[in-house]
Amino acid sequence: MTKGLEGAVRTLMPALVVLMIVLVGYGMTTGHFGEALAFMFRPDWGALSGDIVLAAMGQAFFTLSLGMGIMMAYGSYLGEDVNLLGTARTVIILDTGIALLAGLAIFPIVFANGLSAGEGPGLIFVTLPLAFGNMTGGIILGLMFFLLLTFAALTSAISLLEPVVEFVEERSPLTRVMATLAGGVAVWALGIAALMSFNVWDEFLIFGLNVFDLLDTFTSTILLPLTGLGAIVFVAWCLDRKSVAAELNLSAGSETLWYVVARYIAPVGVILVFINSLLG
Repeated sequence: MTKGLEGAVRTLMPALVVLMIVLVGYGMTTGHFGEALAFMFRPDWGALSGDIVLAAMGQAFFTLSLGMGIMMAYGSYLGEDVNLLGTARTVIILDTGIALLAGLAIFPIVFANGLSAGEGPGLIFVTLPLAFGNMTGGIILGLMFFLLLTFAALTSAISLLEPVVEFVEERSPLTRVMATLAGGVAVWALGIAALMSFNVWDEFLIFGLNVFDLLDTFTSTILLPLTGLGAIVFVAWCLDRKSVAAELNLSAGSETLWYVVARYIAPVGVILVFINSLLG
């Protein structure tokens, strides 16, 4: 995992970013770039509420892959000389930067074509094809973009599968190859069920939800906050304090602050996100 995947990511992900920058340039020529800037960056203080803050915290769980085991799986491959806090900050900054870049690429096209500035797959699979269709050489750029997007999704899927593979490999007699096959087949079956819920199984409901919505609700609303809460409680209350401080390269002053946040503030925040998700 650390060789082929890492090498491909180092090459293809920058290429995806370059294509997004090209789309930003195209969006600037549509005449709706200013509208997109206002939509993204002009604050609407009247809409700010506790629910919005909690929803943003919940989104942070998803976009940063918190509570999924991914970061722990990747962390197990890091060398001892890696600064964990510095790496975490880099991930947060890059994630936010890429999200803003994607917004600047997509929303000008949304407004230029009179589309709804909502969320979900439509932004990519409806809006961007419109942009590529109006661009010179758009077919080639579109093909490259969606191939790179597919690779990005594949690398994310591999990282999501890694904790499952590690668990099965450690707790069963299966080899890593067999554990990977078993996990992959299980995920594939769930994916087919979720896909079918949009067509031939659209009337098959559980608790009023189709398979896709049920899986989405169960994972993002219940599992992510609970596993995130379990992780922070385990690190802050169960692991040796000095060992954690040494791993994170914390100074004496920052160690105290970190433990106050990790033991008291962060768990309360996660619990509030969990309750808000259930009520929502």
